[in-house]
Amino acid sequence: MAELEKFTLEFPVKATPKILYTLISTAEGLSRWFADVVEIEEDDIFKFKWEDSEQSARKVQSKENEYVRFQWQDDDYKDYYFELKIQTEPVSSEVALVVTDYADQADLDFSKLLWNTQVGILQRMFNST
Repeated sequence: MAELEKFTLEFPVKATPKILYTLISTAEGLSRWFADVVEIEEDDIFKFKWEDSEQSARKVQSKENEYVRFQWQDDDYKDYYFELKIQTEPVSSEVALVVTDYADQADLDFSKLLWNTQVGILQRMFNST
């Protein structure tokens, strides 16, 4: 398998770090925007289910109200992770979600579009209030 390319995307989110952290670190929160169904198995393994696919990732690092990092469990991707980091601007207190992920060069645009779509769902949860 070819080496995957790391990329980072930043999205403004109109939410407090505490609320955002719940939505990026818990099965219930992630199932509201990231995947159709999210289940937690033993050893902090999250099972993400979409219409046609299923993937598992272990929550390997987290710091409350700051970030969470998941490492894929699939043998082809076990050296890769995705990270969801909460960034707060000190002066304005604006909050952003910073996504770090990896993709094959040929799939890079698709992966970015997918994150834009999923985080768009998350952003709309707060824009409707």
